[in-house]
Amino acid sequence: MHFSKPNRPIKLMEICGTHTMSIARSGIKNLLPEDVKLISGPGCPVCVTPSSLIDLAYDLAQRPDILLCSYGDLFRIPGSKHPSLQGLPQVKICLSCMDALTLAQENPSKNVVFLGVGFETTAPGSAIAILEAQKQNIQNFFFLSLLKQTKPAICTLLEQENTQIDGFLCPGHVAAIIGEQGFTFLPNQYHRPGVISGFDPEDILYSIELLIQMLNQNKPAIQNTYGRIVKPQGNQTAQAIIQKVFEPKDSLWRGLGNISKSGLQLKKEYETWDAWKRFNLPPLTNTEPKGCQCASILCGQKEPKQCPLFKTVCKPQTPIGPCMVSNEGACAASYLYESEDLL
Repeated sequence: MHFSKPNRPIKLMEICGTHTMSIARSGIKNLLPEDVKLISGPGCPVCVTPSSLIDLAYDLAQRPDILLCSYGDLFRIPGSKHPSLQGLPQVKICLSCMDALTLAQENPSKNVVFLGVGFETTAPGSAIAILEAQKQNIQNFFFLSLLKQTKPAICTLLEQENTQIDGFLCPGHVAAIIGEQGFTFLPNQYHRPGVISGFDPEDILYSIELLIQMLNQNKPAIQNTYGRIVKPQGNQTAQAIIQKVFEPKDSLWRGLGNISKSGLQLKKEYETWDAWKRFNLPPLTNTEPKGCQCASILCGQKEPKQCPLFKTVCKPQTPIGPCMVSNEGACAASYLYESEDLL
């Protein structure tokens, strides 16, 4: 593909872990003009979850009446005080929150706690499970909300001192829920262009070209190259069910700190199923493993190769930080797909 020549050096950020993996797997960085640099942002929900969550969950799993369940990647992340949750008998992998609800029905003597990581993409499914628990009066199912919203994180990145992000590849999965309208704040508030992109290499390459053109013309806008999935107003049914069950709350992000109204918590009428309240759990804190640079990598301030642990002690088989653990992590993508001469 022939790209337009940038008028100046530019940095573009993808904020979706699926984009990160596709970019690395396809070697897209090798195809870009010399003055165009792609950097990864906080697009992996497992990666932005503080390590203290693992410590909290590890302690919770020691209770004989508890079954913990969540997506597989989360269980491989080491905590700051405890090892990972992987292999604990009280821990089960589930593909969805609804699977956890079924597990609760099948184990009436256990309190089943689902660790609900994710962005707007997984929130509707979690909300449906909460409503079903209410409908069936299932009292041994609890949701520990770690859900986060995309916009507050992007705003925090752009408001950091000396930020150098010129444009964004916007996540197609999130945009399928919140629509094109969910990203208009980029040109309107921050004079930055964004392109909602699919995940095939062709989608990503075309989206990068559109970003270069908008920056060259100094005409930032939101463009949508994933129109086969993403509509201007998004999925309004999914938005309505999120708003029915959840409300915004402050949330702690690895690398970005505490961001106002960036998380989602269960509304008061659903607090019966709120694990935070049912088990009186403490707030999370950010404690990074010694030497780990995941926090800086998630903010686009460093690349995986700049972490002293990368490819030495931190590998997919022996991960130290979440960016190496997750199937959507920048370090895992770089380790698996980027050649030695790039590292």
